[in-house]
Amino acid sequence: MKVLVTGGAGYIGSHTALSLLASGHEVVLLDNLRRGHRKAAEIVVNIAGSRGAFVEADVGDANAVAAALTDHGVEAVIHFAALAYVGESVELPLQYWRANLAGSLGLLEAMDRCGVSRLVASSTCSTYGCPDAEFIPIAESCRQDPVNPYGESKLAVERMVRAHAAMKTRSGTPFAFALLRYFNVAGCDPQGRLGEDHEPETHLVPSAILAALGRRPPLQVFGRDWDTHDGTCVRDYVHVTDLAEAHIAVLEKLNPSSPMVFNIGTGRGDSVLEVIKACERATGRTVPCVDAPRRAGDPGLLIADARKIAAELGWRARFSSMDETCSHAAQWFTANPRGYR
Repeated sequence: MKVLVTGGAGYIGSHTALSLLASGHEVVLLDNLRRGHRKAAEIVVNIAGSRGAFVEADVGDANAVAAALTDHGVEAVIHFAALAYVGESVELPLQYWRANLAGSLGLLEAMDRCGVSRLVASSTCSTYGCPDAEFIPIAESCRQDPVNPYGESKLAVERMVRAHAAMKTRSGTPFAFALLRYFNVAGCDPQGRLGEDHEPETHLVPSAILAALGRRPPLQVFGRDWDTHDGTCVRDYVHVTDLAEAHIAVLEKLNPSSPMVFNIGTGRGDSVLEVIKACERATGRTVPCVDAPRRAGDPGLLIADARKIAAELGWRARFSSMDETCSHAAQWFTANPRGYR
């Protein structure tokens, strides 16, 4: 199958492109390079050879996306292109609504115009907001009540995809889609080909590793008085390669009569301090830390109930150890001291 990967030069998009290639598919990466990296796209295309291509364009430009779909004979789309910083979304809400909602609108318009009717769209556990403890681990049926513009924009995208699919069904043209709600994504390609390079970097694993390697200031620990086993926040960390493979499993089972909604996680949590210790073991160095106040809107505990995708598709996370996840990340950061630059 020939698959368009929007945001294909980004962290998750590029890793998913590698998994698509490994599964025998062809890839067309589309990215405006605002947050993605040309070098990441080049690495994927070089590995792909005749089975890969890169298109520099904005996903919200329906004409450019339609041209990519047509020129490359695309049969399905995996949609990652978005802005994804919670804090930034509070400071710049209009940018998030434009990038995430208007961008997805442009994609759907282009797909409709070109008759492409298979879509796997990335969403987020941020659409659940801050569920009470009784709802954790979080199942797909949990109430969606986002508390920031990032989560709100992603929930709006989910609703737009559903509305489009319903319209296509009424018109007699099947449209198959899946919505995948990610929890915390971490790690890098186990073979060291691709990594994680954000600006600014806010994710815990790369931030801890970079602090250990002396490439950024001490890591801030936002609160040590949470109602958890060691007082720090607990999150469900899924390896980026596992996440990528979940997309392949979903893509190959798309069915217009059965839309799919899945949480993607491991079903277990690691605290901030546990992740820091894993990063120290991976680098052989101490992670310098400073205490900081809690961040507004941060829940103390977020863990996925990932049983649904396991039961329906047989997908389970292979890399369930934080030591393994952090080791893969440390391998890439050690070999690429300036990231993709």
